[in-house]
Amino acid sequence: MKAGTSQRIRRLAIIGCGLMGGSVALALKRAEYVDEVVGYSRNPATRELALALGVIDRAAPDLVQTVQGADVVILATPVGALAPTMTAIAPHLATGAVITDVGSTKSDVVRHAQVHLGEHIHRFVPAHPIAGKEHAGVEHADADLYENRKVILTTLPQNTLGAIATVESMWRICGADVVTMSPQDHDTVFAAVSHLPHLLAFSYINSLADQPQIDLFLALAGPGFRDFTRIAGANPDMWRDVFGSNRTAIRSQLKHFKHALQQFETALEAGDSATLEAFVQRSRDLRAPWRLNATIPNRDDLTQQ
Repeated sequence: MKAGTSQRIRRLAIIGCGLMGGSVALALKRAEYVDEVVGYSRNPATRELALALGVIDRAAPDLVQTVQGADVVILATPVGALAPTMTAIAPHLATGAVITDVGSTKSDVVRHAQVHLGEHIHRFVPAHPIAGKEHAGVEHADADLYENRKVILTTLPQNTLGAIATVESMWRICGADVVTMSPQDHDTVFAAVSHLPHLLAFSYINSLADQPQIDLFLALAGPGFRDFTRIAGANPDMWRDVFGSNRTAIRSQLKHFKHALQQFETALEAGDSATLEAFVQRSRDLRAPWRLNATIPNRDDLTQQ
C-alpha cells in the first residue's frame, strides 16, 4: 500500500472477472480498501470460479445488477466489448459512480465513452495497467500483479478532480506507479513499444508455420526463440481488438520497421559486413541504457480477460 490514498471503496463492480480485474480485486481486498466486490462475466462458470476463489464477494447475473449501487466500476473486458457494455450500464450507474477501464488502447475507448456514457463521462477515467501474465483467467489473478508496475491514466478535460483522485488512489493501493498522458500520446507510444512487438512475434511464428520444416525448427529452438516469441502466446481476442483499434499508429510504426528491415536486407545482399555490424551495434547501444536504468521491467499486458 502506498501513501496519499483517499476514501476507501464501499462497493466495487468488476465487469470481466479475469486476470486483470481479478488482480485489482485481490489487491484492494488484501489492503482492506474495499468493503464488497461484485463481479460479472458473460460465462457463468467464470463468475462462479471468481466467487469460489474469493476474488469477488458476489456474482451478479447481469450487467445491470453488477453496477447498481457501486462506487467504482472497472471495465475489464476486451476493448471491442466496451461500447456495448457502456451502453448497457449507463442508465443504471449510481449517482457519483466512478468508472475506469484497463484497455490497451485509449483513443477509441474515449470515443466510445463520449458516445455511450452520457452524463457519466465526467467520472470516466481511462486507464491502462502495464502488467500481465502469459496465462489468462481468474485462476491466475494475483494481488501482487500491479506491484511496482506502471499504470497510465489518460484523463479527460471534463473529468472531475474527485474521479481522478479515486482512480489514482485505487491503483496506488495496488502498488502501481501512476503516469498521466493524453489518449493520443498513449496510443502512439504503445504502438511502438507493445503493439508492434506483438505483431512481429505473431508474424514470425506464422512465417515458420508456413514452412515444411516447422517441426524441426521448433525441436531445435533455444532461449533466443523462447524470449522473442513469449508474447506470441497472447490472447487472440484481446489483440484482434487492439490491432483494429490502434491501426493508424501501428501502421506508422510498421513504416519505420520496414525501413529498418530494408536497410538490413540491402546490406545483407551486398555482403556489407561493416554495415551489418553497425546495424547490430546501434540497436545494442540504444537498448543498453534502458535495460540498465529501467526500474520497472517491461511486462506487456498479455491477457486482459
